[in-house]
Amino acid sequence: MIRIGFAGAGYIADIHAEVLSSQADVRIAAVCDADPSRAQAFAAKHGGEPARSFEQLITSVDAVYICTPNALHAELAIASLEAGRHVFSEKPMATSPGDAERVRAAADRSNAIYQIGFNKRFAPIYRALKERIEAGELVPRWANIKMNRGELRQPSWVADPSLTGGFLYETPIHILDLACWLFGPVREVVCRARQVAADHLDDFAMLLTFESGLTTTLCASAHTTWLFPFERLEVYGEHGIAVSEEMERITFQLGLDAKPEANDVSARPMPERWGYEAADLAFLAAVRGEEQTAPGALEGKQAVDLVAACYRAAESGQPVRLEEIAAGPG
Repeated sequence: MIRIGFAGAGYIADIHAEVLSSQADVRIAAVCDADPSRAQAFAAKHGGEPARSFEQLITSVDAVYICTPNALHAELAIASLEAGRHVFSEKPMATSPGDAERVRAAADRSNAIYQIGFNKRFAPIYRALKERIEAGELVPRWANIKMNRGELRQPSWVADPSLTGGFLYETPIHILDLACWLFGPVREVVCRARQVAADHLDDFAMLLTFESGLTTTLCASAHTTWLFPFERLEVYGEHGIAVSEEMERITFQLGLDAKPEANDVSARPMPERWGYEAADLAFLAAVRGEEQTAPGALEGKQAVDLVAACYRAAESGQPVRLEEIAAGPG
């Protein structure tokens, strides 16, 4: 029996708990939250005992799901790994390259599993795109990604950079990781950003150059709405294209005269079409002793470095190469 503890009992914890509860060899054993009433409600729904503290929680579990605000992820992950507990951490790994390096080092020292919650890698439509790219059916020559969000108000805590690390550490880090997973490592970042509806940067236009030479544009705005599709990826090949609409569907046209092919998963349950279910099952497989196939500490650190490069490029007005991002604070 794999005993799972939850640090944080909010929306995302509830999604993971629903998936985990479907596994016969998994038991939700404990939960802690800054709001004791929320921990009580979570325990009543999913099982387990409310813990008075995180220190108490890790004494009674085999694995920890870190579902707290971003700024707490690094310290909780390090404490769990040093106690020999497996870790599934929601993104981001940390809110600075220095702290991300500390988590990576702790994961390297530990015999426990560390997995970062980049669920978009497991979303069926993005898996379909990855397969087409790897098969050589669509060779990316350019890509354009956009994201419009209502995140400065929903939920309200994501407007507080002391908790998030800044807007790019929220949903945009998912998009940046997704781009690296599809196209390879980023070499250089150009970024323009401004402050519109918040007291920190909330509008970003980025130009990413990958080691392969591919260039991708990414526009992300925190202050708009959730108008569908709030997430859209367009990949342009030689007489070929793929266009996604959130994680609901993706359409391929591979050839000037080819018939468009649509892959629509909108009727599937949200945990499946958004990749949460597959990500959780991959974590459990690794905990059971199977090969770890999901993104781990290295991928988590690379994503934090890329966010830091974007912020540095926005603040300096100059291109930033990823090799310039030191493993120190900031």
